[in-house]
Amino acid sequence: MYGDVVREIEDLVKPRYKLFTAGPVACFPEVLEVMKIQMFSHRSKEYQLIHTDTINRLKRFLEVKEGEVLLFPSSGTGVMEASIRNAVSPGGKVLVTIVGAFGKRYAEVVERNGRIPIKLEVPYGKPVTPELLDEKLSENKDVEAVTITYNETSTGVLNPLRELAKVAKEHDKLVFVDAVSAMGGADIKFSEWGIDIVFASSQKAFGVPPGLAIGAFCPEIFEIAKKIPNRGWYFDLLLYKKYNDEKHSTPSTPPMPQIFGLNAALRLVERMGGKEKWLAMYDRRARRIREGVKNLGLRLLAEPGYESPTITPVFAPEGINGTLIYERMRERGFELAKGYGELKEKTFRIGHMGYITDKDIDEMLENLGEVIRELTR
Repeated sequence: MYGDVVREIEDLVKPRYKLFTAGPVACFPEVLEVMKIQMFSHRSKEYQLIHTDTINRLKRFLEVKEGEVLLFPSSGTGVMEASIRNAVSPGGKVLVTIVGAFGKRYAEVVERNGRIPIKLEVPYGKPVTPELLDEKLSENKDVEAVTITYNETSTGVLNPLRELAKVAKEHDKLVFVDAVSAMGGADIKFSEWGIDIVFASSQKAFGVPPGLAIGAFCPEIFEIAKKIPNRGWYFDLLLYKKYNDEKHSTPSTPPMPQIFGLNAALRLVERMGGKEKWLAMYDRRARRIREGVKNLGLRLLAEPGYESPTITPVFAPEGINGTLIYERMRERGFELAKGYGELKEKTFRIGHMGYITDKDIDEMLENLGEVIRELTR
């Protein structure tokens, strides 16, 4: 009887594609296995142990020497909103760097929470350079914080985070980093680089199902939050810190299976030999896919030298809709990602996060080549 229920759901959703998506991504087998653990109270001693262990592993991975790592029952966008509600004064100005659709989302979050976004926007495919940021901050001395999309999921651009954070700190500004599609796939040295807030989601480079957000916060953020009225409840950072310190848990019920899965992923990092080797795996995958795409005569969106280690947006051949390539690949059993926002019809994206083998990559590139040849005859 119970097996029938599982089969009915499997038939309903038909998860039979090899995933090269922007997220959710294919999960590591160890992650899926550990998520089957039976539930228990999120206020129990057992939960406190796994919660604390997960946070300690994240602190090591993100190199948080001073500050807090907190877990949130939300997507990464929830912590994006928390950064503004908790650390920018009402009516305060925020310099939002925009290299694609998710930088634009940060600007919208700033505005909808009663703050003023000052936009530094560059053409899609280009990064924000330290020189541009320095110039914009010199013109807008009254901004309180700078937001940086570390890895822009829509364009596949990896911004030079370390250099940008350095410029922001030279201007004595807070640094908020959207690392949703970067954390776990690109290096983050939280304390060394002077980051004040960085956040991500479970369903990207860590290869865990969606439903869990991760945030790291420097000590100053909590002092600022004490002076901010109307922080709300669900994303009140002071409340999260209190529960983390006193109860080793979260204010509301945490997504326990995802936390088990994240803990397993962080243990896989250790088994592989540490963060450096884990990130090298991502870099190798990205290079393999980029070279394969170029060999098919296709053009990448991101400027050379700033390519993402986790997702590769590709221009469709002239006269071919990128969505059509996505659909043809899906017919062959490969789930890529459609182009995003303004580039939806001109591009398609190849994600390389989560559980992907070299064989999967080779098969995907072979099928992509066949699709391109069929469409351009």
